[in-house]
Amino acid sequence: MSIEAAQTPAQRALEVRELQAFYGKSHILQGVDLHVYEGEIVALLGRNGAGRSTTVKAIMGMVDTQGEILWRGKNIQGMKPYEIAHLGLGYVPENRDIFPKLTVHQNLMLGEKAGRKSSRWTFEDMYRLFPRLRERQHTEAGVLSGGEQQMLTLCRTLMGDPDLIMIDEPTEGLAPAVVRQVADYLRELRRRGVSVILVEQKLAIALEISDRVYVMGDRRIVFEGTPSELKADASIRREWLEV
Repeated sequence: MSIEAAQTPAQRALEVRELQAFYGKSHILQGVDLHVYEGEIVALLGRNGAGRSTTVKAIMGMVDTQGEILWRGKNIQGMKPYEIAHLGLGYVPENRDIFPKLTVHQNLMLGEKAGRKSSRWTFEDMYRLFPRLRERQHTEAGVLSGGEQQMLTLCRTLMGDPDLIMIDEPTEGLAPAVVRQVADYLRELRRRGVSVILVEQKLAIALEISDRVYVMGDRRIVFEGTPSELKADASIRREWLEV
């Protein structure tokens, strides 16, 4: 049975309704509707320019918006990014934003939320998920490879113990072995009850690990369904995903 069939609307962690987003006078998102259940991985697919990155930035309060963004029933539309983060939402940007002069371990320490007494994640968890980070824990982050910096960015966000994490293009430019590590990381999030919105270009990996998928085109949602339903819909893939 699918998550959609098995759960009720009351169990939705995040619900976005008629979301509009703007960069200045440019109207980017034009009525996006989506939802994410507790402990679910949802892939957000589409070509470059479709509005995927803007969607997760809008949910995180980083662009001007209209509409409703409900986090566990509370409308967070219009809140500041730091306020949204303190409610339990995490965001991993595409640009692998690290502190280059600090060590790997120091970067992870900065991810911890002040005043939080307990977390489902420890430093040992991070080093187990990505053993290369254990080897490099005393190395300045600025000299890490692109793949290592991506691992660090993913783990630093997790150290804040989010209940939902939005990840923008985590496998971009990574070697196949590192892509598999990222996939295992995402499965571990789901196993521990963390919801995920995954913005991804690699269709195969997205369909392999996601519970549901949305396809964006022309700055709106043009498809919602399971990975198997998307695989079976050649017309959607041809019109909105294939180059």
